Amino acid sequence: MSQDLWEAVDCYLVEHLIPADPGLSDALAANAAAGLPAIDVSPSLGKTLHLLARMQRAERILEIGTLGGYSTIWLARALPRNGKLITLELERKHADVARTNIERAGLSSLVELRVGRALEILESLWTEGVGPFDLVFIDADKGNIPSYVEWALRFSRPGTAIVCDNVVRKGAVLDADSADESVRGVRRFFEMVARHPRLDVTALQTVGMKGYDGFALALVKS
Repeated sequence: MSQDLWEAVDCYLVEHLIPADPGLSDALAANAAAGLPAIDVSPSLGKTLHLLARMQRAERILEIGTLGGYSTIWLARALPRNGKLITLELERKHADVARTNIERAGLSSLVELRVGRALEILESLWTEGVGPFDLVFIDADKGNIPSYVEWALRFSRPGTAIVCDNVVRKGAVLDADSADESVRGVRRFFEMVARHPRLDVTALQTVGMKGYDGFALALVKS
């Protein structure tokens, strides 16, 4: 098996299952033109998030890690007219690009983008009494994943879905002696959720145009 084969299959699946969409393709083009890192979710994962939000009948979504808003667009499109998505982004430049992409996609009325350190914004949201959320998507700095999950639980209700991206790290998650803080954060995440009384969790390895990685899916039980 090779990266070329993974990419070819991914392209085949996208061609057949995900029609061309100007709102999404324009967002990716704008991200590239602005020099944002090419770490958006794949089209297949984007649609997975969209379908999951629809299956959840989500009305309120929290996204930790906006980048250029590609995943935000996928998620926001699953919301009803009275729905709300709050997305958090550390970098002002990324947030500016995302805001333009979200507006171009016609989703500004559904999306609230907050800029700053996610843990500080989450504290502010809690003080404001925001929530609960029906779906939480975590795609930010991996060293803080355990903290983000704890916050997600505070903002959850029974039945809330929590998705954490990039948790396989090309297999590096197996390295107990890794000095990489992203790997260490992911390992702390798995150790935490494996025994957490409020969560039922699984994880899937993925291959495709984004290489080898994976995501975790959790259901809040209580």
